[in-house]
Amino acid sequence: MVIVLKSICKNLFLPLLVMGFAVFSSPVALAQVSGLELDTIERIAVIGNQRIEPVTVASYLTVRIGDPFDPVALDRSLKLLFSTGLFADVVMERDGNTLIVRVVENPIINRVVFEGNRRLDREDLLEEVLLKPRMIYTRARVRADVQRIIEAYRTSGRFAAVVEPKIIERSQNRIDLVFEITEGPRSRVSRINIIGNKRFSDKNLRGEMATKEARWWKIFSGNDTYDPDRLAFDRELLRQYYLSEGYADFRIVSAVAELTADQKDFFITYVLEEGEVYTFGELSVVSDIRELDAGLFRIFIRAVEGETYDASAIESSIENMTSVAGILGYAFLDVRPSISRDVENRTLSIEFRIMEAPRTYVERIEISGNIRTLDRVIRREFRLAEGDAFNSAKITRSETRLRALGFFREVTIEERPGTVEGRVILDVTVEEQATGELALGVGFSSVENFLLDFSIRERNLLGKGQELRLSATLSSLRKQIDLGITEPYFLGRPLAAGLDLFRTEFNNSLNSSFSTTSTGLSVRTAFPVHEYVQIGLRYTLRQDVVNIAGLVVSPFILSSLGSNTTSSIGYTVAYDTVNNFLRPSRGNRLVFSQDYAGLGGNINYIRTSLQYDYYRPIIGEWIFHIGAESGVIEGFGQNVRINDRFFLGGPRIRGFRTAGLGPVDTRTGDKLGGNLYYVASVGVAVPLGAAASELGVQITAFVDVGALAKLDLIQFDNNGNPIDNSTIFSNGGPRVSAGIGIIWDSPFGPFRIDLAKVIRKQPFDETEFLQFNIGTRF
Repeated sequence: MVIVLKSICKNLFLPLLVMGFAVFSSPVALAQVSGLELDTIERIAVIGNQRIEPVTVASYLTVRIGDPFDPVALDRSLKLLFSTGLFADVVMERDGNTLIVRVVENPIINRVVFEGNRRLDREDLLEEVLLKPRMIYTRARVRADVQRIIEAYRTSGRFAAVVEPKIIERSQNRIDLVFEITEGPRSRVSRINIIGNKRFSDKNLRGEMATKEARWWKIFSGNDTYDPDRLAFDRELLRQYYLSEGYADFRIVSAVAELTADQKDFFITYVLEEGEVYTFGELSVVSDIRELDAGLFRIFIRAVEGETYDASAIESSIENMTSVAGILGYAFLDVRPSISRDVENRTLSIEFRIMEAPRTYVERIEISGNIRTLDRVIRREFRLAEGDAFNSAKITRSETRLRALGFFREVTIEERPGTVEGRVILDVTVEEQATGELALGVGFSSVENFLLDFSIRERNLLGKGQELRLSATLSSLRKQIDLGITEPYFLGRPLAAGLDLFRTEFNNSLNSSFSTTSTGLSVRTAFPVHEYVQIGLRYTLRQDVVNIAGLVVSPFILSSLGSNTTSSIGYTVAYDTVNNFLRPSRGNRLVFSQDYAGLGGNINYIRTSLQYDYYRPIIGEWIFHIGAESGVIEGFGQNVRINDRFFLGGPRIRGFRTAGLGPVDTRTGDKLGGNLYYVASVGVAVPLGAAASELGVQITAFVDVGALAKLDLIQFDNNGNPIDNSTIFSNGGPRVSAGIGIIWDSPFGPFRIDLAKVIRKQPFDETEFLQFNIGTRF
């Protein structure tokens, strides 16, 4: 009996001893024994924390005081603490019934530093990385930011860029995070190979791509570096090109970019399958909307039966139909082309189906992005209001008018469905730009030599769209001060009102032996009579003083000496459809103006002028411009005085000096001006690539034609004796010049240089091959 009991005790003691050792030898892992109760947590102690409160650390745990020492719950708590990103290390221990949590906090980033970056600015890199000062440092975040920096360099064409992160420890568990960057050379596209093209040459297809092969002379090109996004874009461009040439089965088998071992050059290879050429078959339109006649939309199909298939013609047809429907009040019209393929005859028949849709009305107009500009300033430019029938043409015109204000860098108007069917919400998003200008500049020009310019101007005063300006100019030839204010919506109506005060002293001794001092004011107003037509009215009161500015003076100048007062009224009729006032690329501008002097004062004349400009893109970003202007002035009962005549030359006709052509007194060499002039100019703005555009560089080629003539030859001196006009040379024959102009928005101010060769001139004309200005606005 004793032997059996001892044996039983021995057999039970060893397992219990092992289980007890497992329970108490590990402070964290708790043994779970069936039938036994686990010890409970009586206290939680946090050790090692510096910035984070113990209560905060304990809040991340899934166990609380009074809970058992459950290894599953403790393991879950351990993972939760690591997942916060606050700790570099976490250890849990058990001391009796106390749970000890030992933590090592991740450091705080004191600052982020970039070293070795020359091609990308610090500001650009800071936008790429997510880690910022006063954020918690983690290795995972650093690795992610390293990859972002590398991607930024790859986007700029530097695939050899290497980024190595380092930390510099500071006091109070802070660090400086340093990204050491080795930028490496630009990885250019050395060669573009095309395989499988039979119909079009490699050169032709490369011309359709956005990516270009690197060549030493392409200094302004930014498209000769490898960009995966641009490669995908090139695939789409090739596809569109072949589809526009009738190859409906065209596909790109592969497009592979290979980087050389030195990581300096890429070789891109396209493998193509052209397929067969198709032509358009039967073209038809079916309308599911009773109010929309299918026959009306038939005339907007750009494709022609029997001609080579062109996918872009289908897209253009859909856009035309959608635009017409938008004008008729259908905002979300769905036009679906159904294509039937005849493989045997190689024709594609297309049916355009206009899907059922309700007529749409504007539910509301929501404006965002205007921090300074008042909502009413934006709303008054809209050609439709809330509750009006939807009209896409009026929306496009509203966007153009908003851009023409010059208050916004970007303007977008998007339509989205309203709260009920048949309603649309217009989301207007604007990005404001600086409208205030404060400039103090010193410059030099080939015309006026030394020049000092001060101006303060606000085009959007207090966000109300008002304009206030004060400017002063001092040069070797001119002293001028000008103060003006304009209210574009006087008394809340589309009626512009303005007031100008001015004083100008002009020394014309370079071309004629006289100087003028003009002081006066002008009151003006303008109002629209049509969407594109505006009428302006003005009254000007001006006092002019003409003095001698030379030793030998023409008698035709002497007859104009003295002080005169001009009181004139005038009007202007303007037709304007240009898309951008500052840099137009499309549209027309026609301005007719007349001024009548004789409402008081001692000067009587009528002056008429006409100006026309036409802009149109011709190829890509090449902009064609043709402009013409003409003016004539006639005196009533008196000759036109020299300060009221027209003077002509550079920069209106480039290649000639300022006031360098027209009637001249051959005895004294004085330019006398004229009563009639005309100028015409033909030009093309030549794009120089994205890099030049970012630098603000623009180049134009031009041809200028013009003339100045018609002088009052029968004049009398101050004693009433007739003036001898035998020394006057006046020839109204055309003058012609051609050349190029370069404009650069430099850090020192706008810089412009014109190089012009005079092709045709008249005797006594003064030419000038080069004209430039820097340090002032033009």
